[in-house]
Amino acid sequence: MTLSDGSAGLGPEDRKIVTLARSARVRNGVAEGAAVRDETGRTYVAGTVELASLKLSALRTAVAMAVASGATSLEAAAVVTEAESVRDEDRAAVRDLGGAGTPVLVAGVDGVLRVSVTAG
Repeated sequence: MTLSDGSAGLGPEDRKIVTLARSARVRNGVAEGAAVRDETGRTYVAGTVELASLKLSALRTAVAMAVASGATSLEAAAVVTEAESVRDEDRAAVRDLGGAGTPVLVAGVDGVLRVSVTAG
């Protein structure tokens, strides 16, 4: 896992997926919001899924939506959460579709980037 700190250098497309992730969290009133961008630039946005029979993090849900829609790769992922970093199982889902070098942007609930990690 490679780490970098702060918001410096976030391009407009990365800022967009952080904003979408934050809005999903707020709109759905869930613990986390996430967004992923596929190889064609399409974005998939999701919130945490908490059902009696199914529990998925927002990031794993967004990756599943991308796969179900035919995405074959990911360019980037973002999650808005109260946690300080992203869980290993979430990074694994991003890595499965995007590869070890895919950036995962972790932002606080205020939308400010805390850290950027790679899926690997």
